[in-house]
Amino acid sequence: MGIAAFWYFAVRAPHPTLIDPTDEGLVVQGQAIYTNSCAACHGAMLQGQPNWRERLANGRLPAPPHDKAGHTWHHPDAVLFDLVKNGLVAGRTAPPGYQSDMPAFGSMLTDEQIVAVLAYIKSTWPSDVLRMQKEVTEQQQRQ
Repeated sequence: MGIAAFWYFAVRAPHPTLIDPTDEGLVVQGQAIYTNSCAACHGAMLQGQPNWRERLANGRLPAPPHDKAGHTWHHPDAVLFDLVKNGLVAGRTAPPGYQSDMPAFGSMLTDEQIVAVLAYIKSTWPSDVLRMQKEVTEQQQRQ
């Protein structure tokens, strides 16, 4: 099973309601938090680190982009929220044994701040990408 499929089926945590990228106040707040907490790894323009699909010498993957070129939009909101709050957790939001440099932000950011960051990220996606990500989120919520 691929990593994306693993995340989709493994995360059964309570999920936030659909994160709204059209809430301008939330997006502005999220952009400021992203700049301070996420951009160092994921890039000021959400571009990710160079060669993000190629493993580093330590076996881990560089930080992926969060723009439409990355895979962030392939995941439902609940998975994205869990990844930011708890980091990549082997056996839960990542395959067993998987190691990542993604930190858990749950002790640094409130749930509302995490939602704001995700609203900001989603606000940068084109409408077709937003529509597909919304469908994935709604499908998971029905399960």
